[in-house]
Amino acid sequence: GVRDVSGCEGLNLVQSHGRAAGQDVFHFHLHIVPRFAGDNIILNWDNTPTSSEKLSQIAAGLRASLN
Repeated sequence: GVRDVSGCEGLNLVQSHGRAAGQDVFHFHLHIVPRFAGDNIILNWDNTPTSSEKLSQIAAGLRASLN
């Protein structure tokens, strides 16, 4: 796989959907980003925990949309 061929220490899989997410080619594609300690690639987002109530609301909405 990618880790074996590149010798990387880890991987990030990045899939962006929609203009607000930075997508500029509007079809599904997945970026496989080999990662190395000190590579200075920064993936930055707010990782503040969301309340259980809000997560439950989102989960209920997702379940409803699948039915």
